[in-house]
This record gives sequence, structure tokens and C-alpha cells, in this order.
Amino acid sequence: METTEHSIPSLFAQLGLPNDEAAIQEFIRTHSPLPDGVDLFCASFWTPSQASMLRESLKEDSDWAIAVDELSVSLRAG
Repeated sequence: METTEHSIPSLFAQLGLPNDEAAIQEFIRTHSPLPDGVDLFCASFWTPSQASMLRESLKEDSDWAIAVDELSVSLRAG
């Protein structure tokens, strides 16, 4: 089975968000820090479809899971 590892910019594009470096850094700065007890997909700033995509990516350990985890770490480090 072949898997594709996606980047943070491609995850942002998949979520329908601006995906240039400045926009990603602004998003992280605006929404950080995400509390440790809050799952990324439960954060209030996602639309229902974005939250669903993030939740399913982690649940199914899809090829998006690594990028989703990286985003979660970035938001918690903020």
C-alpha cells in the first residue's frame, strides 16, 4: 500500500484555508495556544466540515494524519 505524506500547506488547502506561509503562521498565532485537553478537531474555530475532515483523518490514520498532528503540535506550542 502506498501512502502520501501531506504537508501543512496542503492540509490548509484541503481545509479551504489560505495556505501560504504567512497565512499559516497568522492562523497559528491567532488560534494558539490550544489547550492540552482539547482535541484539535474540537476547537471552536473549525467549521463542521473542517472538524469532520480532521477527526476522520486521525480516526482512520489516513495519509493526512501526520500533517494534522503537526498542526496540533504547532497550535499547542503557540
